[in-house]
Amino acid sequence: MTREPRKKLVERTTRIAAALARLYSEARISLDFTTPWQCLVATILSAQCTDKRVNQVTPRLFGEIPDARAMGAASTDRVQRLIMDTGFFRQKTRALKGAASAILERFGGEVPTRMEDLVTLPGVGRKTANVLLGHVFGQPGLVVDTHVRRLAQRLGLTRETDPEKIERDLQALVEPAEWTAFSMRLILHGRTVCHARKPRCEACALAADCPRVGVAGAPPARAVAGTSRGGASKNHV
Repeated sequence: MTREPRKKLVERTTRIAAALARLYSEARISLDFTTPWQCLVATILSAQCTDKRVNQVTPRLFGEIPDARAMGAASTDRVQRLIMDTGFFRQKTRALKGAASAILERFGGEVPTRMEDLVTLPGVGRKTANVLLGHVFGQPGLVVDTHVRRLAQRLGLTRETDPEKIERDLQALVEPAEWTAFSMRLILHGRTVCHARKPRCEACALAADCPRVGVAGAPPARAVAGTSRGGASKNHV
């Protein structure tokens, strides 16, 4: 498969971003929270769980354990009971209590605002950190979850499979001010149209700019994925 010229790739990404903006003007995560700590907790709980279920669990959780200090003082059994319905509750409890301890010991009880600090917290990877950066701290944050990974590949915006490499590829195609909204809109489009097993290509507003890479039954994909920010690369578009 030939590589798409860089200029064409950027132009196509711009059209995709504009179409997504028309479809999903409200580009906000559906998790409910009011503080940075609550956003951190809700995002950790959302792993392998729907946002709807998390939102059913967190009102009681936040009512009883509202902040990092309260989480640090809470017993493991108590936390597990409160979050059990989100699944993987033992691992998530370890992550929540570990994050609380780190925040209390190293950050004065406040959720840190920098990527390099956030990813040192137990249970926090770049995805969770980018959620906080973009939706809480007003900083550019490009979230790569399962939907973003799938759509970025199908749309020919990346050839990568590693989330961090996909993140860098997309960052090179979209202005920083648009990172958060762009990734959130990809997530929403993945949930509503571009499903994993049976994408609704016939109803997709992105169809004219989508090579449908890897979609069963799709026509041969046209040229995709060229060079990265700063020049040609084997690893990044």
